Amino acid sequence: MSRLFEPFSKGTLTTKNRIALAPMTRGRAGRERIPNELMAEYYFQRSNAGLLITEATVISKQGIGWIDSPGIFSEEMVEGWRTVTERVKPTGTPFFLQLWHCGRASHSDFHNGELPVSASAVMLNGDPLHTPLGKKPYETPRPLSVDEIKATVNDYRRAAENARAAGFSGVEVHGANGYLINQFLDSKTNLRTDRYGGSIENRFRFFKEVVEAVLEIWPPERVGARISPNGIFNDMGSKDFRETFLYTAEELNRLKLGYLHIMDGLAFGFHEQGDPMTLAEFRPIYNGTIIGNCGYTKEAAEERIAEGNADLIAFGRPFITNPDLPERFRNNWPLNPSEDMSLWYSPGSEGYTDYEPYSSRS
Repeated sequence: MSRLFEPFSKGTLTTKNRIALAPMTRGRAGRERIPNELMAEYYFQRSNAGLLITEATVISKQGIGWIDSPGIFSEEMVEGWRTVTERVKPTGTPFFLQLWHCGRASHSDFHNGELPVSASAVMLNGDPLHTPLGKKPYETPRPLSVDEIKATVNDYRRAAENARAAGFSGVEVHGANGYLINQFLDSKTNLRTDRYGGSIENRFRFFKEVVEAVLEIWPPERVGARISPNGIFNDMGSKDFRETFLYTAEELNRLKLGYLHIMDGLAFGFHEQGDPMTLAEFRPIYNGTIIGNCGYTKEAAEERIAEGNADLIAFGRPFITNPDLPERFRNNWPLNPSEDMSLWYSPGSEGYTDYEPYSSRS
Protein backbone atom coordinates (compact mmCIF):
# COMPACT_ATOMS: atom_id res chain seq x y z
CA MET A 1 0.00 0.00 0.00
CA SER A 2 1.20 3.50 -0.78
CA ARG A 3 2.41 5.41 2.28
CA LEU A 4 -0.06 8.16 1.28
CA PHE A 5 -2.80 5.98 2.77
CA GLU A 6 -0.98 4.96 5.93
CA PRO A 7 -2.11 6.43 9.25
CA PHE A 8 0.12 9.11 10.75
CA SER A 9 0.65 9.78 14.42
CA LYS A 10 2.89 12.23 16.23
CA GLY A 11 2.22 13.64 19.65
CA THR A 12 -1.54 13.98 20.07
CA LEU A 13 -2.22 14.33 16.33
CA THR A 14 -3.35 11.10 14.66
CA THR A 15 -4.65 10.92 11.09
CA LYS A 16 -6.16 8.02 9.13
CA ASN A 17 -4.10 8.86 6.04
CA ARG A 18 -1.42 11.34 4.93
CA ILE A 19 -3.81 13.50 2.88
CA ALA A 20 -4.87 16.94 4.14
CA LEU A 21 -7.57 19.25 2.82
CA ALA A 22 -5.74 22.49 2.03
CA PRO A 23 -7.30 25.74 3.25
CA MET A 24 -9.16 27.38 0.36
CA THR A 25 -11.31 30.50 0.47
CA ARG A 26 -14.78 29.65 -0.88
CA GLY A 27 -16.92 32.68 0.06
CA ARG A 28 -20.04 30.90 1.37
CA ALA A 29 -20.34 32.57 4.80
CA GLY A 30 -22.51 35.47 3.61
CA ARG A 31 -22.30 39.17 4.43
CA GLU A 32 -22.30 38.52 8.19
CA ARG A 33 -19.40 36.03 7.81
CA ILE A 34 -21.16 33.42 9.94
CA PRO A 35 -20.50 29.76 9.02
CA ASN A 36 -23.59 27.79 8.12
CA GLU A 37 -25.11 24.38 7.32
CA LEU A 38 -23.91 24.53 3.71
CA MET A 39 -20.34 24.90 4.91
CA ALA A 40 -20.88 22.04 7.37
CA GLU A 41 -21.90 19.83 4.45
CA TYR A 42 -18.83 20.88 2.43
CA TYR A 43 -16.37 19.92 5.16
CA PHE A 44 -18.27 16.74 6.05
CA GLN A 45 -18.05 15.62 2.41
CA ARG A 46 -14.25 15.96 2.56
CA SER A 47 -13.75 14.39 5.98
CA ASN A 48 -12.22 11.30 4.37
CA ALA A 49 -9.00 13.34 4.44
CA GLY A 50 -6.57 12.62 7.25
CA LEU A 51 -6.61 16.29 8.29
CA LEU A 52 -9.07 19.09 7.50
CA ILE A 53 -7.86 22.70 7.49
CA THR A 54 -10.55 25.33 7.11
CA GLU A 55 -10.60 28.12 4.63
CA ALA A 56 -8.83 31.25 5.84
CA THR A 57 -10.90 32.78 8.64
CA VAL A 58 -10.51 36.43 9.64
CA ILE A 59 -9.57 37.17 13.23
CA SER A 60 -11.07 40.67 13.35
CA LYS A 61 -12.97 43.27 11.34
CA GLN A 62 -9.62 44.86 10.53
CA GLY A 63 -8.46 41.58 8.99
CA ILE A 64 -11.22 41.40 6.38
CA GLY A 65 -10.29 41.52 2.71
CA TRP A 66 -12.46 38.97 0.90
CA ILE A 67 -16.17 38.97 0.11
CA ASP A 68 -18.25 36.54 2.23
CA SER A 69 -15.28 34.85 3.89
CA PRO A 70 -15.95 33.54 7.43
CA GLY A 71 -14.81 35.12 10.68
CA ILE A 72 -14.03 33.94 14.20
CA PHE A 73 -14.35 37.19 16.19
CA SER A 74 -17.96 37.14 17.42
CA GLU A 75 -20.13 34.76 19.42
CA GLU A 76 -22.38 34.29 16.38
CA MET A 77 -19.38 33.18 14.36
CA VAL A 78 -18.33 30.78 17.11
CA GLU A 79 -21.83 29.28 17.11
CA GLY A 80 -21.77 29.02 13.33
CA TRP A 81 -18.43 27.19 13.36
CA ARG A 82 -19.73 24.91 16.11
CA THR A 83 -22.41 23.75 13.68
CA VAL A 84 -19.61 22.81 11.27
CA THR A 85 -17.38 21.06 13.79
CA GLU A 86 -20.28 19.08 15.24
CA ARG A 87 -21.04 17.75 11.75
CA VAL A 88 -17.43 16.66 11.26
CA LYS A 89 -16.74 15.34 14.77
CA PRO A 90 -18.31 11.85 14.32
CA THR A 91 -15.87 11.15 11.45
CA GLY A 92 -12.90 11.37 13.81
CA THR A 93 -10.95 13.57 11.39
CA PRO A 94 -8.83 16.28 13.07
CA PHE A 95 -10.16 19.71 12.10
CA PHE A 96 -7.97 22.84 12.31
CA LEU A 97 -9.12 26.45 11.86
CA GLN A 98 -6.83 28.73 9.83
CA LEU A 99 -6.36 32.18 11.41
CA TRP A 100 -6.14 35.01 8.86
CA HIS A 101 -5.56 38.75 8.60
CA CYS A 102 -5.46 40.12 5.05
CA GLY A 103 -3.39 43.21 5.82
CA ARG A 104 -2.78 45.25 2.66
CA ALA A 105 -4.60 42.64 0.51
CA SER A 106 -7.81 44.49 1.25
CA HIS A 107 -9.55 47.79 0.47
CA SER A 108 -11.17 50.68 2.29
CA ASP A 109 -14.55 49.46 0.99
CA PHE A 110 -14.29 46.67 3.59
CA HIS A 111 -13.44 49.12 6.36
CA ASN A 112 -15.94 51.99 6.19
CA GLY A 113 -13.52 54.11 4.18
CA GLU A 114 -10.49 53.48 6.40
CA LEU A 115 -7.32 52.30 4.66
CA PRO A 116 -6.20 48.69 5.05
CA VAL A 117 -3.14 48.14 7.24
CA SER A 118 0.24 46.49 6.74
CA ALA A 119 3.81 46.44 8.02
CA SER A 120 4.66 49.45 5.82
CA ALA A 121 3.07 51.78 3.29
CA VAL A 122 3.82 49.54 0.30
CA MET A 123 0.96 49.13 -2.15
CA LEU A 124 0.08 45.75 -3.63
CA ASN A 125 0.49 45.80 -7.41
CA GLY A 126 -2.02 43.42 -8.92
CA ASP A 127 -5.35 42.96 -10.64
CA PRO A 128 -8.25 44.92 -9.13
CA LEU A 129 -9.76 43.45 -5.96
CA HIS A 130 -13.38 42.38 -5.59
CA THR A 131 -14.84 44.65 -2.92
CA PRO A 132 -18.41 45.05 -1.62
CA LEU A 133 -18.75 47.97 -4.08
CA GLY A 134 -17.25 46.28 -7.12
CA LYS A 135 -13.75 45.77 -8.48
CA LYS A 136 -11.32 48.41 -7.22
CA PRO A 137 -7.56 48.96 -7.55
CA TYR A 138 -5.47 48.38 -4.44
CA GLU A 139 -4.61 51.31 -2.17
CA THR A 140 -1.45 52.20 -0.31
CA PRO A 141 -1.93 50.69 3.16
CA ARG A 142 -1.37 52.41 6.49
CA PRO A 143 1.50 51.03 8.62
CA LEU A 144 0.43 49.57 11.95
CA SER A 145 1.76 51.37 15.01
CA VAL A 146 3.50 49.31 17.69
CA ASP A 147 0.44 49.59 19.92
CA GLU A 148 -1.74 48.39 17.05
CA ILE A 149 0.61 45.46 16.47
CA LYS A 150 0.13 44.46 20.11
CA ALA A 151 -3.63 44.76 19.69
CA THR A 152 -3.52 42.59 16.57
CA VAL A 153 -1.53 39.92 18.40
CA ASN A 154 -4.28 39.96 21.00
CA ASP A 155 -6.85 39.54 18.21
CA TYR A 156 -5.06 36.35 17.20
CA ARG A 157 -5.11 35.14 20.81
CA ARG A 158 -8.84 35.82 21.09
CA ALA A 159 -9.50 34.10 17.76
CA ALA A 160 -7.57 31.04 18.95
CA GLU A 161 -9.71 31.00 22.09
CA ASN A 162 -12.85 31.28 19.99
CA ALA A 163 -11.68 28.40 17.79
CA ARG A 164 -11.35 26.22 20.87
CA ALA A 165 -14.85 27.23 21.99
CA ALA A 166 -16.16 26.35 18.52
CA GLY A 167 -14.93 22.76 18.86
CA PHE A 168 -11.90 22.67 16.59
CA SER A 169 -9.03 20.23 17.08
CA GLY A 170 -6.44 22.98 16.67
CA VAL A 171 -5.52 26.10 14.71
CA GLU A 172 -3.19 27.03 11.87
CA VAL A 173 -1.54 30.46 11.81
CA HIS A 174 -1.61 31.73 8.22
CA GLY A 175 1.82 33.22 7.55
CA ALA A 176 1.73 32.72 3.78
CA ASN A 177 0.41 34.06 0.48
CA GLY A 178 1.12 37.73 1.01
CA TYR A 179 -1.23 38.33 3.93
CA LEU A 180 -0.39 40.35 7.03
CA ILE A 181 2.15 38.05 8.71
CA ASN A 182 3.88 37.48 5.37
CA GLN A 183 3.91 41.26 4.84
CA PHE A 184 5.91 41.66 8.06
CA LEU A 185 8.20 38.76 7.21
CA ASP A 186 9.10 39.77 3.64
CA SER A 187 11.72 42.50 3.13
CA LYS A 188 9.82 43.64 0.00
CA THR A 189 6.84 44.75 2.07
CA ASN A 190 8.46 45.49 5.43
CA LEU A 191 10.42 48.75 5.35
CA ARG A 192 10.11 49.45 9.08
CA THR A 193 13.02 50.79 11.12
CA ASP A 194 11.70 49.81 14.56
CA ARG A 195 11.94 46.43 16.34
CA TYR A 196 9.54 44.92 13.79
CA GLY A 197 11.66 45.72 10.73
CA GLY A 198 15.14 45.59 9.27
CA SER A 199 16.85 42.34 10.26
CA ILE A 200 15.27 38.94 9.65
CA GLU A 201 14.95 38.55 13.41
CA ASN A 202 12.95 41.78 13.64
CA ARG A 203 10.79 40.97 10.63
CA PHE A 204 9.98 37.57 12.16
CA ARG A 205 9.05 39.14 15.51
CA PHE A 206 5.37 39.70 14.66
CA PHE A 207 4.97 36.09 13.46
CA LYS A 208 6.63 34.84 16.64
CA GLU A 209 4.48 36.98 18.91
CA VAL A 210 1.33 35.76 17.16
CA VAL A 211 2.31 32.11 17.52
CA GLU A 212 3.30 32.60 21.17
CA ALA A 213 -0.08 34.23 21.83
CA VAL A 214 -1.88 31.29 20.24
CA LEU A 215 0.23 28.91 22.35
CA GLU A 216 -1.26 30.52 25.44
CA ILE A 217 -4.56 28.95 24.35
CA TRP A 218 -3.54 25.73 22.61
CA PRO A 219 -0.83 23.16 23.37
CA PRO A 220 2.01 23.23 20.79
CA GLU A 221 0.98 19.97 19.12
CA ARG A 222 -2.38 21.55 18.29
CA VAL A 223 -0.92 24.58 16.52
CA GLY A 224 0.32 24.67 12.93
CA ALA A 225 1.90 27.45 10.87
CA ARG A 226 1.82 28.02 7.12
CA ILE A 227 4.54 29.64 5.00
CA SER A 228 5.02 30.21 1.24
CA PRO A 229 8.76 30.60 0.58
CA ASN A 230 8.49 30.56 -3.22
CA GLY A 231 5.29 32.49 -3.76
CA ILE A 232 4.50 35.66 -5.68
CA PHE A 233 0.77 35.66 -4.90
CA ASN A 234 -0.34 39.10 -3.68
CA ASP A 235 2.81 40.69 -5.14
CA MET A 236 5.34 39.03 -2.84
CA GLY A 237 8.88 37.74 -3.29
CA SER A 238 12.16 39.13 -1.93
CA LYS A 239 15.77 38.47 -2.84
CA ASP A 240 16.56 37.23 0.66
CA PHE A 241 13.71 34.71 0.65
CA ARG A 242 15.95 31.70 1.32
CA GLU A 243 17.60 33.20 4.40
CA THR A 244 14.25 34.53 5.62
CA PHE A 245 12.38 31.26 5.43
CA LEU A 246 15.16 29.03 6.72
CA TYR A 247 15.41 31.33 9.75
CA THR A 248 11.60 31.23 10.11
CA ALA A 249 11.55 27.43 10.03
CA GLU A 250 14.37 27.22 12.59
CA GLU A 251 12.54 29.54 14.97
CA LEU A 252 9.20 27.78 14.55
CA ASN A 253 10.99 24.50 15.21
CA ARG A 254 12.03 25.85 18.61
CA LEU A 255 8.36 26.32 19.47
CA LYS A 256 7.67 22.59 18.82
CA LEU A 257 4.50 23.19 16.82
CA GLY A 258 2.22 20.42 15.68
CA TYR A 259 3.21 21.00 12.06
CA LEU A 260 4.78 23.36 9.55
CA HIS A 261 2.69 23.75 6.40
CA ILE A 262 5.03 24.66 3.53
CA MET A 263 3.78 25.80 0.13
CA ASP A 264 6.77 24.44 -1.75
CA GLY A 265 4.99 23.99 -5.07
CA LEU A 266 4.94 26.54 -7.88
CA ALA A 267 1.24 26.50 -8.75
CA PHE A 268 0.90 30.21 -7.82
CA GLY A 269 4.07 31.21 -9.64
CA PHE A 270 7.65 31.79 -8.51
CA HIS A 271 9.39 35.10 -7.95
CA GLU A 272 12.60 34.00 -9.78
CA GLN A 273 14.95 35.54 -7.21
CA GLY A 274 16.82 32.22 -7.08
CA ASP A 275 16.19 28.49 -7.24
CA PRO A 276 12.89 27.62 -5.54
CA MET A 277 13.08 26.15 -2.06
CA THR A 278 12.17 22.49 -1.58
CA LEU A 279 10.99 20.43 1.36
CA ALA A 280 14.44 18.80 1.40
CA GLU A 281 15.89 22.15 2.55
CA PHE A 282 13.48 22.37 5.46
CA ARG A 283 13.64 18.76 6.66
CA PRO A 284 17.08 19.01 8.34
CA ILE A 285 16.11 22.09 10.34
CA TYR A 286 12.47 21.32 11.14
CA ASN A 287 12.12 18.28 13.36
CA GLY A 288 8.35 18.22 13.59
CA THR A 289 5.62 17.30 11.16
CA ILE A 290 5.91 18.84 7.69
CA ILE A 291 2.95 19.25 5.34
CA GLY A 292 3.78 19.93 1.70
CA ASN A 293 1.37 21.84 -0.49
CA CYS A 294 0.66 23.52 -3.83
CA GLY A 295 0.04 21.73 -7.11
CA TYR A 296 0.82 18.22 -5.94
CA THR A 297 -0.21 15.13 -7.88
CA LYS A 298 -0.73 11.78 -6.19
CA GLU A 299 2.61 10.58 -7.56
CA ALA A 300 4.57 13.64 -6.38
CA ALA A 301 2.93 13.36 -2.95
CA GLU A 302 3.98 9.73 -2.66
CA GLU A 303 7.55 10.66 -3.60
CA ARG A 304 7.85 13.40 -0.95
CA ILE A 305 6.49 11.08 1.76
CA ALA A 306 8.69 8.16 0.67
CA GLU A 307 11.75 10.43 0.78
CA GLY A 308 10.89 11.44 4.33
CA ASN A 309 10.74 15.13 3.40
CA ALA A 310 7.00 15.38 4.11
CA ASP A 311 4.70 13.64 6.55
CA LEU A 312 1.45 14.74 4.92
CA ILE A 313 0.53 16.46 1.67
CA ALA A 314 -2.28 19.01 1.40
CA PHE A 315 -4.41 19.05 -1.74
CA GLY A 316 -6.46 22.06 -2.79
CA ARG A 317 -8.12 22.35 -6.17
CA PRO A 318 -8.53 18.60 -6.77
CA PHE A 319 -10.42 18.42 -3.46
CA ILE A 320 -12.89 21.08 -4.62
CA THR A 321 -14.23 18.98 -7.47
CA ASN A 322 -13.51 15.57 -5.92
CA PRO A 323 -14.89 15.39 -2.37
CA ASP A 324 -13.85 11.72 -2.27
CA LEU A 325 -10.28 12.50 -3.37
CA PRO A 326 -8.53 9.97 -1.06
CA GLU A 327 -10.72 7.14 -2.37
CA ARG A 328 -10.14 8.19 -5.96
CA PHE A 329 -6.40 8.15 -5.32
CA ARG A 330 -6.59 4.78 -3.54
CA ASN A 331 -8.59 3.13 -6.33
CA ASN A 332 -6.99 4.99 -9.25
CA TRP A 333 -10.37 6.37 -10.22
CA PRO A 334 -10.33 9.35 -12.64
CA LEU A 335 -10.57 12.84 -11.18
CA ASN A 336 -13.13 15.45 -12.08
CA PRO A 337 -11.33 18.36 -13.79
CA SER A 338 -10.64 21.43 -11.64
CA GLU A 339 -9.95 24.04 -14.32
CA ASP A 340 -13.42 25.65 -14.38
CA MET A 341 -13.41 28.16 -11.53
CA SER A 342 -16.52 30.06 -12.59
CA LEU A 343 -18.65 28.78 -9.69
CA TRP A 344 -16.01 28.35 -7.01
CA TYR A 345 -16.79 31.62 -5.22
CA SER A 346 -20.47 32.00 -6.04
CA PRO A 347 -23.14 31.72 -3.33
CA GLY A 348 -25.05 28.49 -2.90
CA SER A 349 -24.31 24.80 -3.37
CA GLU A 350 -23.46 24.88 -7.07
CA GLY A 351 -19.73 24.46 -7.55
CA TYR A 352 -19.41 23.77 -3.82
CA THR A 353 -21.28 20.74 -2.46
CA ASP A 354 -22.82 19.37 -5.67
CA TYR A 355 -19.87 17.18 -6.79
CA GLU A 356 -20.82 13.52 -6.46
CA PRO A 357 -18.40 10.84 -5.23
CA TYR A 358 -17.16 8.47 -7.92
CA SER A 359 -18.49 5.40 -6.12
CA SER A 360 -22.11 6.64 -6.49
CA ARG A 361 -21.95 6.39 -10.25
CA SER A 362 -23.74 3.52 -11.93
